Amino acid sequence: MKNYIYVITFIFLLISGCSAPIAEPVGVAPAHKRIDFMSDVKPILDRRCVVCHSCYNSPCQLKLSSYEGLDRGATKALVYDGARLSATEPTRLFMDALSRQAWREKGFSSVTQNSAESGKNNAILLQLLHHKKEHNVSVGEYRPDTEELTCPKDRQELADFLDDNPNKGMPYGFPALSNREYTTIAQWLAQGAHGPTPEDKMKQYRPSSQLLSSLKTWETFLNNDSIKHQMSARYLYEHLFLAHLYFSQKPDEFYELIRSTTPPGEPIKVIPTVRPYDDPGVRRVYYRFRKIHSTIVHKTHMTVALNQEVLSRYQELFIDTPWEQTPHLMAYDNKTASNAFVTFAQIPARSRYQFLLDNAEYVIRTFIRGPVCKGQIALNVIHDHFWVMFLDPDADKTILDNGFLSSEYENLRIPNEKGSGSSLYRVLGNRYTKRLKQFHSDKQQLYKETPAQQRDLWLGDKPEDAPILTVYRHFDSASVHRGVLGDLPRTAWVIDYPDR
Repeated sequence: MKNYIYVITFIFLLISGCSAPIAEPVGVAPAHKRIDFMSDVKPILDRRCVVCHSCYNSPCQLKLSSYEGLDRGATKALVYDGARLSATEPTRLFMDALSRQAWREKGFSSVTQNSAESGKNNAILLQLLHHKKEHNVSVGEYRPDTEELTCPKDRQELADFLDDNPNKGMPYGFPALSNREYTTIAQWLAQGAHGPTPEDKMKQYRPSSQLLSSLKTWETFLNNDSIKHQMSARYLYEHLFLAHLYFSQKPDEFYELIRSTTPPGEPIKVIPTVRPYDDPGVRRVYYRFRKIHSTIVHKTHMTVALNQEVLSRYQELFIDTPWEQTPHLMAYDNKTASNAFVTFAQIPARSRYQFLLDNAEYVIRTFIRGPVCKGQIALNVIHDHFWVMFLDPDADKTILDNGFLSSEYENLRIPNEKGSGSSLYRVLGNRYTKRLKQFHSDKQQLYKETPAQQRDLWLGDKPEDAPILTVYRHFDSASVHRGVLGDLPRTAWVIDYPDR
């Protein structure tokens, strides 16, 4: 028994010896005024932190582009995990949980909580900032893609990490905060890490008065009870859900189009589905505009203007144009909803394609930009520089031939129809490859007699159209520009309506 106790004691001492001592709480000089989050703290976060902490897979999922993200905290869970073979629960800010407690239940831990005595602070955020001030000289190589960056859930894990990695305080890979910036953050944390005042919150969430009429007009259009309007609104939402929408009266105020269980005039209750075409789980969906108050960052800032001219255009394309079928609601089952050519077959193909052409710059941006920090998977397959052009609707035989698209529904199916819980075998099976090859074969046959010519390229219909775009790739990021830029590229895209 005595030997057993000795062994246990030895193991305990060995483990204890492997752990670094927990860092002492940081001394914080008292502030002579209340530190305001919006005017004092947020500008520092925007200037020094948001560039890395503003996307889905921010380090530790710590998003610092809003107070809600900072209050949510951090987690060890990975958004993208190459070793994972099944879907994981999404953790989208403002979508999958709406309170601090709900995020704690999803495994997020605080980075602002302090348990030290008065005059000191041991919040994880401050410990990381303080460590950088004490070790402000970067040593060695900076390789964020390959280095192991620990997400500490408590102060012991943080101490162990910083003991092994003395150069990895925050901001990681950059100079420490200035004395003034550091003191502001430290004193704000010491005061309780309070968020925006009630007045500031109201400004963040409430639309500007000059937009109230426009918002009402647009929500009335999108939530009209007619079947034609409901299916048109569904089409618009499923193509604009990534957009930062703005109105002419106030072009610096941005909105997102979301699905809500509540109609216009009532508080928004977001429907948090993973995909925009997933079953909403309610009989009636309402399309609402939610104001964006997080810091605007380039990766997600894909803008679309809304005004009376655009509304008239939507009315022309989707409502005034006669439909090829009697308008009817479509189901949200995976097989149907994941195939836009089936879901929206009743809307004239010409109208659907023309909408995409009207918004060509935005649509192409959605292929290569989005809320991820880096787009390796999407961008490693494209060239560093190429042009994008489009086939004119009057020359697109997939539109002119009324029966072609309907005959290709099976070949236009995609693996997304299997949903999130499908096995890798079912998703990667060669049935989709065979269908894709068959679709291309059928399309080549369609153009066999009269192939598309250079004169069939779309030249645009209005001055604001973008018939030619230039794409530049910058390693794991890319940008889309209007017009022809650069020397003649090695490749170019010519996109028609059902391009796959």
